[in-house]
Amino acid sequence: MQYQAPRWLPGGQAQTIWPSLFSRHTGGPKLDFRRERWDTPDGDFVDVDWLDSPFESAAERPLLVLFHGLEGSSQSHSSQAFATVARSRGWAFAMPHFRGCSGELNLAPRAYHSGDFEEVAWMLARFKEMHDGPVLAAGVSLGGNALLRWAEEHGQSAAATARAVCSICSPLDLAAAGRAIGQGFNRLVYTRMFLRTMVPKALRKLQQHPGLFDGERLRGARDLYEFDNLFTAPLHGFRSTEDYWARASAKPHLKRIRIPALVLNARNDPFVPASCLPRQQDAGPYVTLWQPAQGGHVGFAEGRPPGHVFGMPEQVCDWLARAL
Repeated sequence: MQYQAPRWLPGGQAQTIWPSLFSRHTGGPKLDFRRERWDTPDGDFVDVDWLDSPFESAAERPLLVLFHGLEGSSQSHSSQAFATVARSRGWAFAMPHFRGCSGELNLAPRAYHSGDFEEVAWMLARFKEMHDGPVLAAGVSLGGNALLRWAEEHGQSAAATARAVCSICSPLDLAAAGRAIGQGFNRLVYTRMFLRTMVPKALRKLQQHPGLFDGERLRGARDLYEFDNLFTAPLHGFRSTEDYWARASAKPHLKRIRIPALVLNARNDPFVPASCLPRQQDAGPYVTLWQPAQGGHVGFAEGRPPGHVFGMPEQVCDWLARAL
């Protein structure tokens, strides 16, 4: 990947925070999403946002499916940027929301997590069933790790569903990322930001399903390790945070991937230490590693202040298009 951060935006923290708040992430006409609700096999629902015209008019165009990051949505700056780039190429675009992230609390006694490849598998199978053209899939941060876990678990059979996949700034080693986000500036800023929305949602889930977990202890959670230990792990069949982080991490299984896969991580990402990133010998022949020195966590701003964030999605979509 070719990327050089602008001189006015130095360092991984600035390259993470500024683009998400201030850089331009939409272009041309307003993005017009059409929401569709899918009933899940376990009696719950997920909401899918389609871009622009009704899906039937997409014909055999490529469909780009984007999986968002932790507490993300179709309104996230990365989602908007990828939708803009997909529209400029004439691709169909869809953004499924993980449970509880579309603005409405889901119904079942579960939420979502970084290794949720079963949910990704169900979603992608439905997209493939609905769409006549080729399906390409990308995932941002948490969504990218879950997408790679899907590709790893499905091996050669993944090719029947998606032509190629890409993870963007994903914590492929969840233990290393968990330690990083729980320290120093990251703990003061990002951990607080995530817990500010995650804890209230979890407590609303407890109102739906009394006794699901210890609400008083969850109210006292001060980092993602404690939150995952009290909520994410037990709700999704893991023994503990350590068990969850170990079993959900995509890095140990990259060699199992049998479709073209791009793994993009900036080496100055505050959430994902460069020391934990995979090397080519970890990845196998189907995986391409892009590890630019700069970019932050899903930042990659370009141009004059306030900048824009289209460059990275353009390069990712160029790479995905080669699989067509």
